[in-house]
Amino acid sequence: MIQELIGAAVGLAGVAGVYTAAAARVVKQYERGVVLRLGKLYGGVREPGFTMVVPVVDRLHKVNMQIITMPVPAQEGITRDNVTVRVDAVVYFRVVDAANAIIRVEDYRFAVSQMAQTSLRSIIGKSDLDDLLSNREKLNEGLELMIDSPAVGWGVQIDRVEIKDVSLPETMKRSMARQAEADRERRARVINADAELQASKKLSEAAGVMSKEPAALQLRLLQTVVAVAAEKNSTLVLPFPVELLRFLERAQRAPDPDPPSGGGGGGGGKDGHGAGDAEPRELPATKRPEGPADRG
Repeated sequence: MIQELIGAAVGLAGVAGVYTAAAARVVKQYERGVVLRLGKLYGGVREPGFTMVVPVVDRLHKVNMQIITMPVPAQEGITRDNVTVRVDAVVYFRVVDAANAIIRVEDYRFAVSQMAQTSLRSIIGKSDLDDLLSNREKLNEGLELMIDSPAVGWGVQIDRVEIKDVSLPETMKRSMARQAEADRERRARVINADAELQASKKLSEAAGVMSKEPAALQLRLLQTVVAVAAEKNSTLVLPFPVELLRFLERAQRAPDPDPPSGGGGGGGGKDGHGAGDAEPRELPATKRPEGPADRG
């Protein structure tokens, strides 16, 4: 009798052990459990830790609650200004309602991926090329709103959407490079012209000051010679200012002062001229044309 009782107890313990092993489940800290009993949602969401289900009758679905990083494949489209581009992005999302993520959508990962691709193509068609290249923050917000609207009913929350890269055709890259080069060349010419204008004004003021003091021009010439000699060249180039040449030319053209006149009225001079009178200059003989009488 006792042996039968011991055998029955051992049998019950074995059945209990097998049942426990079949019914025991462990939900990790970053997961939530959803139990479907005979295909119907049973109870609430199971919290992390040890939990039990009825074998064969219950089915436990574990949902990852971590933030999921999903790359969006590159989508090719035409922008609003008729430029063909390829744009890829990345989506960060997480599940906030495990029950809806299991019941309302078949595969929430695939659904979010398809919605992201569709929204990305729509954003490309509504935007200009300059917005895709420089105003990405606004496009990211619009893309996040387009994906998050339907994802709320799936128990999924979109945390962030980022446009990774914008690929342009080679012809468009060359055109943009030429445009940037032309713009930089224009700015360089404007800056150079402005510098020339300022320099001309300063040189004009300096010339006005130097014209009042001739010695300043000589000092400036010596400074130029010193600056050239500092280069330690074997050949020294000495610039000659035009103003100095004009000054020498004016000095040569200046008339000599008249000598003082003599005292006597007509005596003492040769050929009837006074002593103080200057000697007459001989005029060059002019050659007249020969006539018929001269030839005879």
